[in-house]
Amino acid sequence: MSSIIIIILTYFMILLSMAFFTLLERKFLGYVQLRKGPNKISLMGIPLPFADAIKLFCKEYSSISSSNFLLFIMSPILSLLMALIMWILYPFFYPNFFFQFGSLLFICFSSIMIYPLMLAGWSSNSKYALIGAIRSIAQTISYEVNMSFIILSILIMFMSFNFMEMSFKFMTPMFMMFPFLFFIWFSTILAETNRTPFDLSEGESELVSGFNIEYSSNSFAFIFMAEYTNILSMSMITSIFFISSNQFFFQTLFLSWKIIIMSLIFIWIRGTFPRIRYDALMNLSWKIFLPITIMSMIFSLSILFFL
Repeated sequence: MSSIIIIILTYFMILLSMAFFTLLERKFLGYVQLRKGPNKISLMGIPLPFADAIKLFCKEYSSISSSNFLLFIMSPILSLLMALIMWILYPFFYPNFFFQFGSLLFICFSSIMIYPLMLAGWSSNSKYALIGAIRSIAQTISYEVNMSFIILSILIMFMSFNFMEMSFKFMTPMFMMFPFLFFIWFSTILAETNRTPFDLSEGESELVSGFNIEYSSNSFAFIFMAEYTNILSMSMITSIFFISSNQFFFQTLFLSWKIIIMSLIFIWIRGTFPRIRYDALMNLSWKIFLPITIMSMIFSLSILFFL
């Protein structure tokens, strides 16, 4: 019974964090652009996430008559479920939530998460949604390769698949040992979560909002929630891989604060950089990042061999 209560509270707090992260992003971007941001609703606009949720879930639901109705309905729900399931990898101290091979499970989840997006674009039976889905698939596949090599390099250094062991393995955080690898990893998760400057699956100027153009009401809300939940989950994975340490400073900087710092970097990048061209994105992935990540894996193997 206590395990069920802990699971319910955990996912409730995740959804609540996701809701207020949207408010934090709008406030942050407002001050970046020298304006106040949302501040009209009640006290400094704090109830705005609840107002947005009520507005979206109360709107009339509409769907295309020629769409594949079952997949059209299930794709946003599956996308949100996959984003929430990712949080079972959080390094809990409770034995009920312990995963010995958490990093392998993360690789599986990150590979599967492209399928709801692909189904959403295809089942809409709209050419703009399909083009957006195809672009997203090509973008995700190109960055999944780099992500796999980076994870392999990290696992070679940690010599463990366990997130709890990774949190206290080294004295020096991984981002200090391999700063270039951290930069490539962060660029990769920006593309993985479809964030600026790699938000090409929702390129409004080219694709009329991309794969989600035909979604409205609660289905659009589910896609929106899945995107921001993925940002928080990727921030959590990044904190474990690159900012974990047994030093006093990094140990006292609890994982929740590390996640907040990484999430703020997502927002800062959105307020700073413009969207890049699609061909530049592909060149960056296959011609620059891929050779560097392969060399980093070879370098990690050589370190392990000589040690």
